[in-house]
Amino acid sequence: MKSKPIVCVDEHKIAFITCVNDEDMYRECLLYLKALSVPVGITVEYIPVRGAQSMCSGYNEGARATNARYMVYLHQDVLVVNKNVIADLLSIFRDETIGLVGVIGCRSLPQSGVWWDGLRTYGRVLHHCETESVIDSHCMEPNGPHIDVEAADGLFLAIQYGVRWREDLFRGWHFYDTSMCMEMRRHEFRCVVPNQEEDFWCIHCPQEKPLAPEYKHDQKIFLQEYGKELQPEI
Repeated sequence: MKSKPIVCVDEHKIAFITCVNDEDMYRECLLYLKALSVPVGITVEYIPVRGAQSMCSGYNEGARATNARYMVYLHQDVLVVNKNVIADLLSIFRDETIGLVGVIGCRSLPQSGVWWDGLRTYGRVLHHCETESVIDSHCMEPNGPHIDVEAADGLFLAIQYGVRWREDLFRGWHFYDTSMCMEMRRHEFRCVVPNQEEDFWCIHCPQEKPLAPEYKHDQKIFLQEYGKELQPEI
């Protein structure tokens, strides 16, 4: 069953929505966001969500707090370094069949539902996990300005339609992103990853930690809900 869209009314507004539990980290994230070039006629909102019970519930709360047509959901540990990212997103979203833009993802989800296990991954992110250590996670690049993907990583997801996050299913911090990509497909919208051959969009600064036990639980829920819709490459 399709979830009800959130009504977005301001066609000239973009909102950056982030679940926050580390104020220092978010302050750095916000510093980069406020340094972005803003096209003439566009207004920008920055919406931190504190005390969220899950990523989905937090993002839905953030979406309810704005009337922006365009919403960028990003982690608090992401630094957006592409100064022209707003203009780039607006250019991509001129194609009304595109509902979601990520920065890294896979062409086709495998049976596991885990995007990085896919045979063909696209996109690029710089990972800064340790002091003086930066890893360029550079997958394949589209031949054109962007390429359709079945799933994109949740570190940065830009959306132009108010499709709700499935907080009824995902009550933690995993598979919310892949779920949203599947919901976009259910609403007949495309998900894409842009070409970043010349320059990357984001630096991700995660704290390395083992996979949480809840991950497998959320993976099971994901496969129960969407497993029959997957068409993995062989």
